[in-house]
Amino acid sequence: MFRKPSEDEAPSASTSAQPAQEAQIPKEPKGKEPKQRSTSVVIFALMIAMLLAMLDNMIVGTAMPTIVGELGGLDHLSWVVTAYTLATAASTPIWGKLGDMYGRKGVFLTSIVVFLGGSALSGMAQSMGELIGFRAIQGLGAGGLMVGVMAIIGDLVPPRERGRYQGIMAGVMAVAMIGGPLVGGTLTDHLGWRWIFYINLPLGAVALAAITAVLHLPKKRSQGRIDYTGAALLTVGITALVLITTWGGNEYDWGSAQILGLGAVGVLSLVAFVFVEQRVAEPVLPLHIFRNPNFTLVTAIGFLVGFVMFGSTTFLPLYQQTVQGATATNSGLLLLPMLLGMLVVSLVAGRVTTQTGKYKIFPIIGGFLITTGMFLLSTMDTETTRFSSGLYMAVLGMGMGCLMQTTMLVAQNSVEMKDMGVGSSSATLFRTLGGSFGVAILGALFTSQVRDTMAERAGGKAAAVTSGSAQLDPASLKKLPPGIRDAYTHAVASGAHQVFLWGALISIIGFLAAWFVKEVPLRGGPAKPADGDEATAQAAPVAETV
Repeated sequence: MFRKPSEDEAPSASTSAQPAQEAQIPKEPKGKEPKQRSTSVVIFALMIAMLLAMLDNMIVGTAMPTIVGELGGLDHLSWVVTAYTLATAASTPIWGKLGDMYGRKGVFLTSIVVFLGGSALSGMAQSMGELIGFRAIQGLGAGGLMVGVMAIIGDLVPPRERGRYQGIMAGVMAVAMIGGPLVGGTLTDHLGWRWIFYINLPLGAVALAAITAVLHLPKKRSQGRIDYTGAALLTVGITALVLITTWGGNEYDWGSAQILGLGAVGVLSLVAFVFVEQRVAEPVLPLHIFRNPNFTLVTAIGFLVGFVMFGSTTFLPLYQQTVQGATATNSGLLLLPMLLGMLVVSLVAGRVTTQTGKYKIFPIIGGFLITTGMFLLSTMDTETTRFSSGLYMAVLGMGMGCLMQTTMLVAQNSVEMKDMGVGSSSATLFRTLGGSFGVAILGALFTSQVRDTMAERAGGKAAAVTSGSAQLDPASLKKLPPGIRDAYTHAVASGAHQVFLWGALISIIGFLAAWFVKEVPLRGGPAKPADGDEATAQAAPVAETV
């Protein structure tokens, strides 16, 4: 079990200079087994929390028809998802900063309580308005769960040893992406839609109890004041960006006054945010962390990974259902090649990183594989078999496995221990924003291409099919006349081609950026300069007690 310092205990200079694994997990006098058992329990609890945050972003979709049937409010349907993602994105950097200022454990436990409270309230909602509001509370807690997991692992496990946990985190992501729709449908059919929220309560209670009992980190008492102005400006800016990507091309035209107004609000808020952050003592997002070239590069790469990953996982099931004739359940299972590729490669990358301390090769290989996978997916048409598309998805998944956790590892290794929370939250935030932009921009390309192809193949009958939306559910598709159905199938294949082709072109940027990442020695291993870059190696941050 970890040693728990007293609240007033101040780390000495010598303690601050110790490696992270010595400062955080002192050697047990009776051997290593108790320490290893405690670490395993903490990691298990953290993975449950991470699963809850990711699962609740995927589990609601299959239950939405039932929810609308009981609560009504069809016009506000999208806000059930938007409220959650918006609150998650906006709160992520704030949770990270609070953890840096006041201690990781207490802030993380608070985020779990907020999430569970939002889950219980969502399950008891009696109207669509209540459900949207309670989902926002859930999203606030989820923002703290995601950044808390990453930051606590960053505190407890030095970067050199962190690779061994990459496979576990990749596995959690795979379970959430595949299991979310399946669990949501099963619970809705057998127990009722409210149980998609109630199921969080026992799982969250286990995580809460384990973290409370086993995790012992020094408490902190910051003398600085919370940067309320910066937090408000950042929240407004992020909210505007997420709403643009959510509403643009759907609720409002891209050139409408609403979207342009949101764009102006977002830009002005973020400019004012940068101005404020340069002048406050405790900025909610310290801009100095972006002076580290490695941090800036991997944050940008993480944005592109989110862009490609969420874009592909959004439109692959649509292609599989419409063109390849898969059911909704089967389309989720057909994503297995991509997710298994991500899991296996993430495990290999983590083991190699732990054993050798080398990691630069993985962003380069990952960028190449993602670009290749997206290009292969862009070649799919109405004749592509499920086996071929599975191979293409496996290539894409392997690229994601090289990048998903490696980018977080490099980001955390590029900041000082005192900034571990904001470093983790920044990397998480940019990946989330990348996903929002990816779905919005690629969705606009998809819709435009589908409508153009339908107009070309179906003439005047196309408008009746694609009016209001370029997406049809399988049941509606079967009701179309054979000629129109064939035209729509080709249109979806053409739209998917555009999505994946543009995704491949954007992935090239990440591949090129990966070549400029410097292999700074990971904390927790021998600090040898990489490629003769002594100045960079000397600048590597020193672990501190958090």
